[in-house]
Amino acid sequence: MGNLLNQIQSPADIKSFSLTQLEALAEEVRERLIQTLSRTGGHLGPNLGVVELTLAMHYVFDTPTDKFVFDVSHQAYIHKLLTGREQRFDTIRQPGGLNGFMLRTESEHDAYGAGHAGTALSAALGMAVARDLRGTKEHVIALAGDAAFTNGISFEALNNISDQTNRLIVVLNDNEWSIDRNVGAIARYLHKIVTNERVSHLHGSAARVLERLAGKTAVSLVRRAEEAAKGMLWPSVFFEEFGLTYYGPLDGHNIGELIETFKFLKTQDKPVVLHAITQKGRGFQPALDKQKKFHGLGPYDPETGETKAAGQKTYSEVFAETLVKLADENEKVVGITAAMPNGTALDQFKPHHPKRYFDVGIAEEHAVIFAAGLATQGFKPYCAIYSTFLQRAFDPIVHDVCLQKLPVVFCMDRGGLSGDDGATHHGLFDISYLRGIPNIVHMVPKDEDELADMMYTAMLHEGPSAIRYPRGTGPGTRMKAHPKALEIGKAEVIEDGEDVAILGLGALLPMAEELSAQLDRQGYSAAVINPRFVKPLDRDLLAAYAKKVSAVVTFEDHVLMGGFGSAVIEALSEMNLSVPVVRIGWPDRFIEHGKVDQLRARYGVSVEAAMEKLSPYLKPAKRAKLVVR
Repeated sequence: MGNLLNQIQSPADIKSFSLTQLEALAEEVRERLIQTLSRTGGHLGPNLGVVELTLAMHYVFDTPTDKFVFDVSHQAYIHKLLTGREQRFDTIRQPGGLNGFMLRTESEHDAYGAGHAGTALSAALGMAVARDLRGTKEHVIALAGDAAFTNGISFEALNNISDQTNRLIVVLNDNEWSIDRNVGAIARYLHKIVTNERVSHLHGSAARVLERLAGKTAVSLVRRAEEAAKGMLWPSVFFEEFGLTYYGPLDGHNIGELIETFKFLKTQDKPVVLHAITQKGRGFQPALDKQKKFHGLGPYDPETGETKAAGQKTYSEVFAETLVKLADENEKVVGITAAMPNGTALDQFKPHHPKRYFDVGIAEEHAVIFAAGLATQGFKPYCAIYSTFLQRAFDPIVHDVCLQKLPVVFCMDRGGLSGDDGATHHGLFDISYLRGIPNIVHMVPKDEDELADMMYTAMLHEGPSAIRYPRGTGPGTRMKAHPKALEIGKAEVIEDGEDVAILGLGALLPMAEELSAQLDRQGYSAAVINPRFVKPLDRDLLAAYAKKVSAVVTFEDHVLMGGFGSAVIEALSEMNLSVPVVRIGWPDRFIEHGKVDQLRARYGVSVEAAMEKLSPYLKPAKRAKLVVR
């Protein structure tokens, strides 16, 4: 590895570099990404694809005065390396280290924090309009992948840009992939432009003229000629219909051409789109061969790209296998994903039932309403959407599904803490944002086998339902040959007890069992309950225990505000039952990235915290403490 990267303390340091030095720096950056992420994990493929784009942007523009807005921002690692964070880059996605996404509190160069797709154009337009109102001259540049244009918010922004500002630069980073290969008409349209020989030849001719001529006038003439010729080929170029002048397609790995083009775009008093063709995973063959895997992954071998064997099945895989079984038995079962077939494992469903598999792109609102339409015609849609992304579809859940009492099943992957990804990806709010909606049934499985049971129960249920399950693997419970239907609203008593009732929701049931064991050693009898249902609660069972125990304890991998524990308190109040409720869950704040066990210990999502909170309510033990020798 060379030493150019070590010389950079701020983006200003690369402005004196020659083109040869910039190309060498690009290779250094790639090597740094490959080596560092092999230890920390992270979004390798997306960042390898935007090295030259990011270098060219920083060479031409001046952050933090000029504003860069990265859509999703998982591809901002190079930006971090160039903006004073190179020395801390080995800490990325580690506890207390750099965040894996743009974070405004982390650096003045991070103009906008993000983690969900489709937000860049709207945010950048807001910044551009603010600049116009102030009368200042800084540039605003939005870098968005082609997959971001499957998101409705991007179109809402496009509809407004030309009416609200005269200066905005949109960079379309076109690599044909989000996490999986992009789908839909927009992806086909962009591919049509890229593969059209006449457009490619035209652009190549313009580039050669630029090499021979110098000065803004020459550049302007060439670009105008290119636009005019392209206009004859493409009389309805998509972006120009929205009032944005289109430039490209351009080789997104040609630093010299990118720099000259950005210099030209700086002079334009009109909104523009630069269409750059990039290669996701460029410079690392394993990332090119397995683009889905290397979008975002854990540690790997930097030479071979190999990762450790996963071992037991994840909840996502159990979900997919169960859905295949249900679809085998019921021809009305369909699977829907919003550009996350790999993350939700729904891609494992596709080979078995290709005609009943639907990837709608990054369009969660559409996914839910599309599912509602299917449900009106007797189908049983299973929407596999991360808890954090389903937030985006709240109104369709209320208005289109629950109001009409349609049998749509929301399978919420990553329900709970999502560890290294941080606040934008933690699924800590779905209980509170769903349980206040009439007609919906909300379930949380304690293990893999119960997830299958809940999916089967949802298939038989005639109304809306939701199932939340965590990231990664479960306890490894052996699964039945065929799932069984659960009685809706009925909890499971794991262990009976007289002094304390402990309700451990889903993945935190083991904490309830551990607390029970500690209480037993101190001479107390504790009931351990698997609630199964957040809505409806098992009020009969809750009332029965509330009348005899000295306290109730709830564990949940969710915020306490409006969560499962709150539902228990509300139910007890409605039944006029007075018993102390100790709630263990996440506080009223956004939780940073880090290792799950460490974050739980830090924020009191633990047996120790439960014991401390419970102690004041414990009456003298009815039997002697168990003495361990």
